[in-house]
Amino acid sequence: MNPSARIEIDAPIAVVWRVVLDTDAYDEWNPFVVRAETAQPPAVGNPIRLHVRWANGGRTTSPERITAIEPPTTSPDGTTTALLSYVYEGLPSRLGLVRGVRHQRLSQAAGCPTVYDTVEEFRGPLVRLAGPGRVADGFRRHAEALRLRAEALRTE
Repeated sequence: MNPSARIEIDAPIAVVWRVVLDTDAYDEWNPFVVRAETAQPPAVGNPIRLHVRWANGGRTTSPERITAIEPPTTSPDGTTTALLSYVYEGLPSRLGLVRGVRHQRLSQAAGCPTVYDTVEEFRGPLVRLAGPGRVADGFRRHAEALRLRAEALRTE
């Protein structure tokens, strides 16, 4: 029940990371999170209000809090990774009914495309009502749009 998406992006991890963190520009390219309101630059501890558009055109707003921002770092094996995470803070979470943490991970081995992985770790008695299937669909649309945006920007 943890919605996820994964895609390879033919762009350097630094370009993809820049797109992920440029929340002010989400309305230009993101069909799922059409707006993300947070202080700039995004920082751990900041609230972030996500304006979500479902595939059927319905909309919702999701209050979250940024819990991790780990910029691209290269390990001794030559793999570069980055992470953005945030936790859901809506009323169902405060009541213990639906809790969720979204992770957006980037990784790039030397000479390879950047891999974007995202997952929402849901728990709680009413997770089914959170619509994991429609969240997974949104994550797939988000990932594909991120790929297109980053690949378009890779030469700039």
